[in-house]
Amino acid sequence: MVILGIVLVLTGAGLMVAEAHLPTYGLLGLAGLVSLVAGGAIAVDASGGGAALVLVFTLVLLLVAGLALATVVRGAAGVARRRSRTGAEALVGHVGVVRHELEPVGQVFVDGALWRAQPCWEDGDRDHLREGDKVVVERVKGLTLGVRRAEEWELEV
Repeated sequence: MVILGIVLVLTGAGLMVAEAHLPTYGLLGLAGLVSLVAGGAIAVDASGGGAALVLVFTLVLLLVAGLALATVVRGAAGVARRRSRTGAEALVGHVGVVRHELEPVGQVFVDGALWRAQPCWEDGDRDHLREGDKVVVERVKGLTLGVRRAEEWELEV
C-alpha cells in the first residue's frame, strides 16, 4: 500500500505541475490535489501512522497544496483576461500620423508601419483628416484601422 500512496503522490504532483503549464482552469490541478492528498494519507497509514497522524498530515497537505493550486489558477486567470499586446488588436489606442488623406480610405503610419485607415465616424459632417494630422486608432477591422483625430492630451504622452 505504501507504493500505491507514493505513486498517487507523484501523480498528484505531476498533475499540479501540468496545471501550471496548461490552460485547464483548475481541472488538472483539482485532480492532482485529490490524488496528492489521497496518496499522502494512504502512504502514512500504510507505513504505520495512527489515525491522528493521518488526519493531521492530510489536512496540512490539503492546505499547502490547495493554496498552491489557488495561486496557480488565479495567475492563469489573470493572464487569460489580459489584453492582446501583439498583432493588429494591440494598435487600439495608439497614436499615428495620416500619410494619405482619408476620403474615405487612406493611409496612416502607426508604430512603424503603414495601415489602411478610414475615419471611425459615420456622418460626413466632420472635417476630413488630412496628411500630417495626428490620429488615434479606435478599432481594427481586418487590415483597416478605424481612426479619429487625436486630442491634445493624447499627444502629450
